[in-house]
Amino acid sequence: MSALNTAAREARGSLLARMDADDVAYSTRFERQVAFLEAHPGVTACGTGVRYFPRRQVRDGARRYERWINGVVESAHIERDLFVECPIPHPTLLLARSAFERVGGYQDSGWPEDYDLVLRLWSSGYRLGKVPDILLGWRERAGRLSRTDVRYAEDAFRRCKVHYLRRRIAGRPVVIWGAGPVGKAFSRALQDAHHGITAFVDLDPRKIGQEIHGAPVIHPADIHGYRTAYILGAVGSPNARAEIRAALHEAGFREPEDCCAVA
Repeated sequence: MSALNTAAREARGSLLARMDADDVAYSTRFERQVAFLEAHPGVTACGTGVRYFPRRQVRDGARRYERWINGVVESAHIERDLFVECPIPHPTLLLARSAFERVGGYQDSGWPEDYDLVLRLWSSGYRLGKVPDILLGWRERAGRLSRTDVRYAEDAFRRCKVHYLRRRIAGRPVVIWGAGPVGKAFSRALQDAHHGITAFVDLDPRKIGQEIHGAPVIHPADIHGYRTAYILGAVGSPNARAEIRAALHEAGFREPEDCCAVA
């Protein structure tokens, strides 16, 4: 953390680029990212696509994350999916120094400082973008900080998401669509942050009519009764996430103004 901020202070350019010593930047990475920012003057920070290596060490979870990262490209999609995972891989980040300094650089809040920086940029009104091509080889190894540091544990990521989600929720009542492990975990995290849950939505007939954490479980058809609420689609499966999005859009909820996906 302190090393990152020290490096940023010592840098002399108007742009700051993030890079880890054991990753591999493709030869055109910086050229392509600078050109992207110049072609998109409304974008302040951008990333690129990635490929994990060596492939024999890349587990299924990392491969899914790699596919997801490389599929979330447009600025609107990056903003839409900010609370599913971090859509900009930290080693690919290039951003304006002025924005970095204005939001306070890297900060230690007890959760991932890279994700925190991206969310702080977004919450300060800066737009995020991505060069759509793979321009960085991301080294996979067992001792990576993201595998061992408590700040990268699931609950730390969730606390980080909830901290910034509250800006998007803007004080509205919250309905969680998904009464499984992901939905329950977000309910607990929101309650820990003193934001109660109004209802859960689920398809399981055994859950409908029951209560979870003091909130009723309702059928999807009853979502129309919660027009003033902010809806969190809290499921782990991308297919289920797509189904929830489609149902909410059909019901007239706008994303991300009225609803968003979390995981």
